[in-house]
Amino acid sequence: MYFVLFSVLACLLTCHCFIEKGEKNENHCGFLKRWLETTTVSVEIGKKGFHREVVTTVELSPDVLSDVRVLLVHRWPSGVYVDPYQLASLSDHSDWQILLDSAIDLEVPAHKTSGFVTYVYPTLNDRIPRLLKVTVPIHGRYHEPSFVGKTFTSVEIESPELLLRTEKCTQLNNSEPHTVVNAPCTADNSSTCLWVKTQRQQGRGHMSLQFPVGDGSLVTPVCGGTLLVTMICCAALSKFMWKHRII
Repeated sequence: MYFVLFSVLACLLTCHCFIEKGEKNENHCGFLKRWLETTTVSVEIGKKGFHREVVTTVELSPDVLSDVRVLLVHRWPSGVYVDPYQLASLSDHSDWQILLDSAIDLEVPAHKTSGFVTYVYPTLNDRIPRLLKVTVPIHGRYHEPSFVGKTFTSVEIESPELLLRTEKCTQLNNSEPHTVVNAPCTADNSSTCLWVKTQRQQGRGHMSLQFPVGDGSLVTPVCGGTLLVTMICCAALSKFMWKHRII
């Protein structure tokens, strides 16, 4: 009799713990989705020419908790690149870390490479600031010469996706307008975690950068002139060496 009573009490206690844990998890997941709805992202482009800066400002919800983690996912086009060595030196003195999804070749032109993705992790302390600002330097690649008289080409820069997660929300489900995605937990890329993003972030639009391009119609004259000047210089140098018996 006592054994049966003890088993029933143990079962009820276990069920109560599971229910309480599920309710807490649901509450924290609800907070996470609400924070996304009240958190805003703005982007500005600084500097001119081939060397620019993408300044992203995240204004967090006023009631966000200290254990929340923020991730900015930038999807860059082939017309620009980031310098891994420059980023490494900057991250040592900045309050953010960055992870690249692939190796970056600094020398290839735009038409011989593809786009890439960066994951930017702002460093959050126990006291989370309302405003997070991340400045990522980017550089324009050289583009194919234009044969139709264009002197500039446009490169479209998309606004980053904002992702949030918290250790207290362990069971995430897709719920419109939010989506659950897998992404690296940290810049070390040692494991992946579930993050929540809102679909409305995808419709934030893009910014257009202008980079100069060469005139393709001048390829033949320039190549011909270069070859002619090279031949003249070689002939003059050979004559000088022959005249002064320089061997």
